Amino acid sequence: MSTAAPGRDGRPLPAAYWEPLWAGGRRYRQVCTAEKQLMAEHLAPGKGRLALDIGSGDGALARHVHHELGYRTTGVDCSASAVALAAAHDINPGPGPGPAWQCLDITTADLTALAHPAYALITCRLVYRWIDDKPAFLDRIRRILAPGGIFWVVTEIAGRRTTTNPALQKLGISPLDTELLTTSWSCVRTADLDVLRCYALRP
Repeated sequence: MSTAAPGRDGRPLPAAYWEPLWAGGRRYRQVCTAEKQLMAEHLAPGKGRLALDIGSGDGALARHVHHELGYRTTGVDCSASAVALAAAHDINPGPGPGPAWQCLDITTADLTALAHPAYALITCRLVYRWIDDKPAFLDRIRRILAPGGIFWVVTEIAGRRTTTNPALQKLGISPLDTELLTTSWSCVRTADLDVLRCYALRP
């Protein structure tokens, strides 16, 4: 049972909820070859432009965006243990510097705490479902997404798991959440990957 400190609405604060899980050894779905192929199809080459990975966890996605797609990437996560785990992979880095890492809760932090005011690519993998105030979160994304940039979201869709476990079914976003996510973008492209759906959203 989580001992996370509650916020004003009674729910656990994000850092207090996720930190014990990462510190306790909990790990999550890795980025597979098929997912990487979808990114190659939907995202423009980085060419040294800035990218921000929200909820970066162990840093696997940020490293792929940085080293394979060619962006200058910063990974942010509200869990200090997750950030430390991501940074630990850079002890023996490949050619060139690796991503930058920052412990930060994107939903509450002053956005000036980010290293840059705008990013050509913002990625959000397996995170959107857990955001309490989704409209406020999406407003923040639009404020830091550069003109012509892409917001890449990977999220589970409700009802796709072949299970009757209600806790697992709730891991996916609802049709209402989907509508909220995709409204007010000039271009919305999607691709399905088993229980996941990937969104490439442009302002």
